[in-house]
Amino acid sequence: MIVAEGWQNVQANCTECHSSLLITQNSGSRAVWESRIRWMQNTQGLKALDPKVEESILNYLATNYGQKSSSRRAPLNILLMPNNPFKPED
Repeated sequence: MIVAEGWQNVQANCTECHSSLLITQNSGSRAVWESRIRWMQNTQGLKALDPKVEESILNYLATNYGQKSSSRRAPLNILLMPNNPFKPED
């Protein structure tokens, strides 16, 4: 995790159930991160967070793991692709 303001709250509250790798592999706007917290509270038994702690967590996640424009890698060069055994013959 990026060491920045709020990371201690993320480590103390989120890594009880998740590895830090899972957190750092994800991204999202503040609203997306908040919806994930609400989902965990409503369906997974996550306790209510102190409002100041939740604010700190949301600020940290939105700032350091904000929404990406794309999370997929660029496609491979066609010359590097193997032959497709399912391609119809011409």
